[in-house]
Amino acid sequence: MKKTLSLIAAAMLLVGGVAFAEEAMLIDFTALDANIIADDNGNPTQNDRTLMDYSVSAGSTFTSEQKELMKTSLVLPDWEVVLNSSAKNVMSLADSRVVAAPVKDTADVPFAGKKVMGVRIIFPTWNSNANAKIVPPFDIPAYEPLSKVDENGNREALSEDDDKSSYNTAKNPSFEATMFEGGYGVVKNVGTIKSIQLTTLGMNFPHGLYVHLTDNDNIERRYFMGYLGFDGWKELRWNNPQYVSEIRNREIRVYPVYPRGTPYVKFSGFEITRDADHIGGDFIGYFKDVKIIYDKAILVSDRDIADEDLWGIIGKKEAARQNAEMAKFGNKQVNRYLENAKLAAEDDFTPSLNPDSDSNAQKNAGQGADANAK
Repeated sequence: MKKTLSLIAAAMLLVGGVAFAEEAMLIDFTALDANIIADDNGNPTQNDRTLMDYSVSAGSTFTSEQKELMKTSLVLPDWEVVLNSSAKNVMSLADSRVVAAPVKDTADVPFAGKKVMGVRIIFPTWNSNANAKIVPPFDIPAYEPLSKVDENGNREALSEDDDKSSYNTAKNPSFEATMFEGGYGVVKNVGTIKSIQLTTLGMNFPHGLYVHLTDNDNIERRYFMGYLGFDGWKELRWNNPQYVSEIRNREIRVYPVYPRGTPYVKFSGFEITRDADHIGGDFIGYFKDVKIIYDKAILVSDRDIADEDLWGIIGKKEAARQNAEMAKFGNKQVNRYLENAKLAAEDDFTPSLNPDSDSNAQKNAGQGADANAK
């Protein structure tokens, strides 16, 4: 009897291992184009799906007009280039940046006519190991609930009539209806990662490329995708060398179904590494998306008792994490807002002389020139 039960359990594990590996879009940079909150010239400045309002962390000393400006999103120009100490200098800090790079309509790619992430990094020209991370403007929240947003960036909670599945633009199978799922930086219910794939445009730079991911335990890991020494679009792939496809050879671990929170991974950024023996100076790169293939951590099923409705344990945990993420994110953005408000707005000095009249010095200089000519 025990042997029969063991065989049945093994068969169920085998079927589960084969049937529930998933592919998901982790982040799609073509979906991060600016489309709301126009500037003085009428150009949109923020992305509606990923917009975050950090005025909730601002104190009472700020006016309502100032708080209206305290919004940011994952729009591509707001991403940052973080250089290591060997790569930092005045020029590299000033000119290393991220832009939204339009792909030509005539390009032979499925995303022709859309905008991808374009990156410029200035590495040292001397022999020095250097690296740079391309990171989002804020730590992507894993528990931010879905909500609507208008053209001015004002958010409103979804109603019961709203179709939450329509927000899953990347068709991720484990979509759990939070703001940054569906191709905006977060994938839920992730067990073991089997493979990671990155779509990038190479320009024959010899530099190395890493993808950084953070899990639900707040552990950040980096994955080496390869070198960028090629020309044209290419899909770089990392395969997990420790992934065991044969179920019978796996170490089986059983976790409580409830109230363990759902495991997830979120995108933390790219890392470009430049070897001391390689060419320095400008680096230009373009990135379209990052995808993952993974095992499900939990088989989601319709249970006889609504555990969460009864106990509310996961909801409380997620609410606490969300508040912590918002406080951390908000304080950072408020400090940036204050620093930006202190920047000098003037580029030129106010003239002390009337530019339309000749000064005595100018007249004397003219008379001296005439005398020399004679």
